[in-house]
Amino acid sequence: MNETTWRLVKKRTAADGAVYVSADGRRYRRTGGPELQAEATFQRRIADLDYPVPHVLEEGVTDDGHYYVVEESLGDQTLHERAVAALDGGRALADDITDTAAQVAARLLRAQAAHRVEPTPGTLRQWLEGAGFTQNVFQENPDLDNPRTHAALDHALDRLATVPLVRGHLDYGLPNVLPTGVIDWQHHGLVPLGYDVLPALEIIAFKGGTKGYTASPGQRHRYLAALDDASRTTTGQPISQNLGAYLLVKALFFLALMRPADPSRTDKNLKWQYRRHLVTKGLEQYERTGTVDTALFPGLEEFAAGHSAGDHP
Repeated sequence: MNETTWRLVKKRTAADGAVYVSADGRRYRRTGGPELQAEATFQRRIADLDYPVPHVLEEGVTDDGHYYVVEESLGDQTLHERAVAALDGGRALADDITDTAAQVAARLLRAQAAHRVEPTPGTLRQWLEGAGFTQNVFQENPDLDNPRTHAALDHALDRLATVPLVRGHLDYGLPNVLPTGVIDWQHHGLVPLGYDVLPALEIIAFKGGTKGYTASPGQRHRYLAALDDASRTTTGQPISQNLGAYLLVKALFFLALMRPADPSRTDKNLKWQYRRHLVTKGLEQYERTGTVDTALFPGLEEFAAGHSAGDHP
């Protein structure tokens, strides 16, 4: 392959390697190791199941021994990039962004629901521990490794016991969504139906305002309604009733790997404490209502002001 036809886009953040785009913008080339090869194999499989993903066009080994994969382009801007570009000094997400997000999410949900995976004993708990990075969270935050937390998580698993397991993304969000599909499947695995797509607008709140944009209650409602409609056509049941359980897991996910190694790093310590606070808020809400309302989460600046004033630990 002629290397001069490829322009470097970025170094890969989740693994070794880089991403390149062709001169005409119609193909992307990624390099990496065995994890990229496993991702490409998975991506081929789900493309055959009508998942909205880029088709793998070519794969092989470079002269220096790295694996590479070439796939079709789904566009040059993710919905996250489009959202940031459209802010125009404000913080509200444009309606066309959330509506497009709902359309892509519904396509993915329908494909997932049409190709369920037979569970084995312990599969759902394995998903919880992997998706929530629970081992790391409890290691870094031993005070959260308590009967209350485990009771809430056990309750969530009980609620999800009858939800179909499907092949999932595990890192789904606007940064991985384009108007015609979903990219970056390196963290793929089995998930309960809806785990990928339902929290996509809700998880913006876990960034504390640092994403630059927020989704309104109306946008979040329309998004969930679109997914309920898609779920009814494939399973006969709405899916949004599982959002609270999924957000409990997401709260743990966003706390993982946050404890700073250097206690003097006040900026990192603040973000760690903030994510701990969101876990606590999520637990309180889930215990009371069986769901989690991210609209009630404070932003990072609001938390920082209260933190300095001693309003919360």
